[in-house]
Amino acid sequence: MIRFPNIIKARVELLHGCFKEPFLDHGYKGNYSGVYPIKVNQQKHLVQELVHFGKNLNLGLECGSKPELLVVLALMNTPNALIICNGFKDVEYIETAILAQKLGRNTIIVVDRKEELHLVIQAAKKFNARPKIGFRAKLNTQGSGKWVDSSGARSKFGLTSVEIVEGIETLIKEDLLECLELLHFHIGSQVPSISSIKSSLKEGARFYTELCAMGAQLKYIDVGGGLGVDYDGTGNSDSSINYSEQEYANDVVSTLQALCDEKGVPHPNIVTESGRALVAHHSVLIFNILGVNDLHRQEPPRPAIKGDPTIMQDMQYIFEKVNKDNIFECFNDLTQSKQDALQLFTYGVLSLPHRAWCESMYFSVATKMFKIASQLPDADDIRAQLSQELCDTYFCNFSVFQSVPDSWAVGQLFPVMPIHRLNEQPRREATLADLTCDSDGKIEKFIDTETGTYRRTTNIHEFREGEQYFMGAFLTGAYQEILGDLHNLFGDTDAVHVSLSDAGYTIDHYVPGDTVTEVLSYVQYGRAEMIDSVRQATEESIQAGSITKQEAKLLIKHYEEGLSGYTYLEEADT
Repeated sequence: MIRFPNIIKARVELLHGCFKEPFLDHGYKGNYSGVYPIKVNQQKHLVQELVHFGKNLNLGLECGSKPELLVVLALMNTPNALIICNGFKDVEYIETAILAQKLGRNTIIVVDRKEELHLVIQAAKKFNARPKIGFRAKLNTQGSGKWVDSSGARSKFGLTSVEIVEGIETLIKEDLLECLELLHFHIGSQVPSISSIKSSLKEGARFYTELCAMGAQLKYIDVGGGLGVDYDGTGNSDSSINYSEQEYANDVVSTLQALCDEKGVPHPNIVTESGRALVAHHSVLIFNILGVNDLHRQEPPRPAIKGDPTIMQDMQYIFEKVNKDNIFECFNDLTQSKQDALQLFTYGVLSLPHRAWCESMYFSVATKMFKIASQLPDADDIRAQLSQELCDTYFCNFSVFQSVPDSWAVGQLFPVMPIHRLNEQPRREATLADLTCDSDGKIEKFIDTETGTYRRTTNIHEFREGEQYFMGAFLTGAYQEILGDLHNLFGDTDAVHVSLSDAGYTIDHYVPGDTVTEVLSYVQYGRAEMIDSVRQATEESIQAGSITKQEAKLLIKHYEEGLSGYTYLEEADT
């Protein structure tokens, strides 16, 4: 995994600048405060870089759990930058957040469930503190896209209008109404349509103006996340967006300003939690190709002879007679012959060698037919079907489940392409298979930059035995590292942080990936116990005469080196 801090800096500055422009153009009287929700990617060096690059722009952090709050308190040192506390909260979480205010941290506790308000009040009394409180409103308006269910009336978090009114009454009763500083709402992640964002903004702004009318002295409106990333460039899919960052900022500002002016309410400070938009672009996963399954057959198998089953004679005839004039007829005959051969084998008519011959001849005919179809303007359907049949499978040294889990879990599209040999035309069609022994461990949906649609294969260079070939999966900086699982016990990859300058580049950080021992410890295996168990087995086998002392010594050596090694495949000389 290669991370580029320069891109982090550029994204922080871009988002801040997008809000600054409409503020100046329309005379908006509030300020903008970006907040990074660390759940998107909690890697230490990344969060440190965000804090560093955002210091002059007052970038804050958001935590959604008690462990995340502890991380944020240790890393956030920007004066007055917001620390937004979301998620389920217990007494310890709330007390820690309130005590953090005594350290000078600008910590706002967002009440996501009505029960939490009583815990906040109890903690405030215990420490004689005036807590900074936020209410999260449960909007009726839903967002759109893959994560649409995280918003709307049935969303997991948020207070209903009844609970908000009751919460205001409770704060008035406890003389804490002035502590309510923030209104928060959330419309989902990766929202593809700007119209969904506008609708949610209007409803959220109405909550804000009504709370002000009830006496709340709100300072902030937190519009949450939702700002999407254009993964596929189409502008019309769940992996894309039909708006720019500037359009997003313009609509947030104009909607809030219009409704606040209408009700005579002061313009609030605007807070966004655009984590994906801040960090998705900054990292790329690099992996090498280990081998290829090539189904093209330039030469047919041995000719069918008298005495061979009829199906073999038929397929031999198709191979010999196919041409540009009869390609449609031959394609239908070939498809039928393939089905017949499989059925005949199942019924015991074809032997295994005969089935193997039919399979080899099928790909020989398909290869010949594809070349003919590629030269015919009216054979697009045949060419498309044969392209899928003949596409290569490239075996890749990574785990989909560890490094791009959203590709498997929700069908998220990531740009994937070769990163060298770029002066050569990639003439092969391929799907990608990972190291795991799981049939879902593959990528077979790719972005077609020419048509704006999707395709099952990607263009790739011919694999050359003995020569390294590298590919990259881009826009992997949001969620992928932190969501990755240990399928087949493949752990975190090695990671490097690369900074660019006019003088070249520097390696700022090297973060080693998981060793086998580290991964096994996650599932309660101890290195010493495992080595001792294998050592005892070798002693017994030496006594039984099934292994020599030298072989046993070599086995233990390989075993210990394996436990200390990388979970991914390595070159023999390393």
